[in-house]
Parts: sequence; C-alpha cells; structure tokens
Amino acid sequence: MNRSRLGLTIEWFDSERTMKLEPIEPETALELYIAEKETELSKSTIRPHRSRLGHFIRWCDERDITNLNELTGRKLQEFRLWRRNDGDLAKVSVKTQVDTLRVFVRWLGTIDAVDPDLDVKIVSPDVTPNKNSRDVKLDSEDAESILEYLDTYEYASRPHVTFALFWHTMMRRGAVRALGVDDYHPVEQCLEVCHRPESDTPIKNEFDGERFIGLSGWLCKLLDDWLRDQRPDVTDDHG
Repeated sequence: MNRSRLGLTIEWFDSERTMKLEPIEPETALELYIAEKETELSKSTIRPHRSRLGHFIRWCDERDITNLNELTGRKLQEFRLWRRNDGDLAKVSVKTQVDTLRVFVRWLGTIDAVDPDLDVKIVSPDVTPNKNSRDVKLDSEDAESILEYLDTYEYASRPHVTFALFWHTMMRRGAVRALGVDDYHPVEQCLEVCHRPESDTPIKNEFDGERFIGLSGWLCKLLDDWLRDQRPDVTDDHG
C-alpha cells in the first residue's frame, strides 16, 4: 500500500471511530454511571463517587461542554489542573478524584460516549509519602524471589495473594485489609479501596483515601484463581 493510500485508510478509520460515538450530556452520563454502580456498590460507596464526579460535571458546565464526545486528552488534563488549583485541596484528594474520573471515562468508552482509549491519557498525580509514613523499602530482587517461591510452591494461597497485592499496588496494610470480594472488578481490572468504618474496615485518609487501583492481567488471574479455588467461603459480621 502506498503512503497516500495508507493516509486515506487511517483517516477513514479515525472518522469511523468518531462516527460511532453517541452524543450524551455530562449529567445524563453521570446518572447512568451511578445507576449501574448502585447494583454493585453500597450506598456509602456511591456517595463519594457522586461527590467526586460532581466536580467534573461542574467543570463541564463552566466550559459549556454539553456533549462528552468532545472530551480529549488535553481537555482532561485541563480538568486535572483546574481541580488542583480549585481551592486548598490536598494532593492525595486530587489523586483520588482523578483516579475516579479515569474509571468513569473508561466506562464512558464502553457506551460509545468517548474514544475507548481515552482513559489511558489521564495521568494520575504522584503522591509523596507524608511524615507519618515510614520509608522502609523491600529490595526488588528479594521481592521477586519471594514471588517466584510463592508462585511455584504456594500458588494462589493467602500469603501469595497478599504479598502480590502489597508489592504490585503499594497499598497500606489497612487498605488491603479493607478489601472485600465486591471491591474487585475483574472486567475493569481494578480494585476499589473504600473507607467503611461502620464495618470495622477504615482506611488511613478516610474518604479522601478512597480510590480505584488498576491491576495487571497477571494479578487479575491470581485473584480469580484465589477466589475460585482457595478462598474460604466465609463472611464477617458485617456480611
């Protein structure tokens, strides 16, 4: 194929992708998203979701964005900067809101509201550990050796799953302890960390610490195998 013909093919492909998008208003998209999440999550988890995404809806309204088809990587970066500069907001709170937005945008891609690859263009802020965090590091070679041993001799065991979560997500012990079965979303390949003091599973930064954490395919397979073959069929006092 010659260069000019290849260019026409790429242009046609891009136009086809654009044509497949279905117009949707920000408020309508949020209500559809919340309605779907209400079948999966508790009310105490839905509330912070709606609150965080409400800032994004407000931003769209201020910029006269009435159709989410218009979203681009650049516009999402503008939102991130706007939210960072919008009042005295802690960096960890900005990260939580951006991570929630990424999951929302990923869902928008599944309903033909935005480019299905748009979520990967959302850059989550790095958060420097605060003074209350201990700076104790596990050597990467030691960690890989531990994972190799567990993968060989204790595959999908509780120690294997726990260590893999710590190493690959860098979550605190309290966040890992707070995870329930319903907090794992295999289709979206992510974990949802929630603050639930009423069920004795609080997290350090409370609602500001709630977030979604993306997982690799390998870690998802490990969790799938743990849930299917190894996890004891038990529930705690809070269900």
